[in-house]
Amino acid sequence: MYSTNRPVNSSFSQNTNNTASSSLPQRLFTRREVIPPRNDVLWRIERGAVRTLTWSEDGAFITLGYWGPGDLVGYPLSRVKPYQIECLTSVEVSVLPPQMWHQDVEALVSHIQQSEELLSIVHRKPISLRLWQFLVWLSEKFGREVEQGKLIDLNVTHQEMAEVLNTTRVTVTRLLQQFEDEQALVRHKRRIIIRLPNKGGRN
Repeated sequence: MYSTNRPVNSSFSQNTNNTASSSLPQRLFTRREVIPPRNDVLWRIERGAVRTLTWSEDGAFITLGYWGPGDLVGYPLSRVKPYQIECLTSVEVSVLPPQMWHQDVEALVSHIQQSEELLSIVHRKPISLRLWQFLVWLSEKFGREVEQGKLIDLNVTHQEMAEVLNTTRVTVTRLLQQFEDEQALVRHKRRIIIRLPNKGGRN
């Protein structure tokens, strides 16, 4: 028996998806603004960076993830309560309604993978290894190569690092100074440059 299904024109399908994506509603948010808690949409980051977070009974923040261009974020992706999406920079997003979520399977898979990566880092011991691997993770996600190594092009405060890694701001400050003394990193205008292995970096 011959199939009666018509062959799919992949170029037509791709063009249709591109057209649909380009016509999606766009939203702009400012630094430190909280993205509205909507359960009926996902937000695809086109420009900028956000973090997802929750907080404990005593009000201590717990960072759940850092997200940048191409990533999908949204309240339907988490069962954590409370839950918040905070802009770390000015941010531009596309608004994806539920009927379009299946078109971004790769981004959804990436969301899961990145969450697991960060979770594995948070449980590393000792804390010096935990912090170093977090910095490497940030450099891979938000970094760009410069003469001295890889610059993390995102201003993450010592307190925010502590909130990710379940430690104190004082510990983060002390370890960053230690890494700098070891020439594993360089600090430049409130940014961190990770030294690459062939440039004297930490193994």
